Amino acid sequence: MPNPAEPAVFAAPGAGVGRQLPVFVIIGVLSTGAYLGLYAVLRPALDAQSANLVALLVTALANTAANRRFTFRVRGKEGAVRHQLQGLAAFLAGLGLSSGALALSHWCLPPGPRTEVGALIVANGVATALRFVLLRLWVFQDS
Repeated sequence: MPNPAEPAVFAAPGAGVGRQLPVFVIIGVLSTGAYLGLYAVLRPALDAQSANLVALLVTALANTAANRRFTFRVRGKEGAVRHQLQGLAAFLAGLGLSSGALALSHWCLPPGPRTEVGALIVANGVATALRFVLLRLWVFQDS
């Protein structure tokens, strides 16, 4: 959580992808694990699309906050709301991909939890690549 009394501090200009990408990958792996775990917990009580929405939303908020702090080294509250709102745009892209993957898997593959989780893993991989590009070039472009 950012300290409201702490001013925003941005990374040195030109902070390279070589430093950012490994940190992003670690956060992504942890976020994906949390997302799939939350999906698995919610799935018995909710339909696939609802469980996906809730799990993805919760983990997207935490993911954006973690990437803000660790990948792009932004500290303080300045810009935090804007960053979360822009992060939600990336979330919507991921939601579209994962919802589409679930719908496609239900339409053309044998039903079951393994099929759903497999579809979500593939969609999440694509969404993660897109998320890195959006965060780096749009959300934290000044970082």
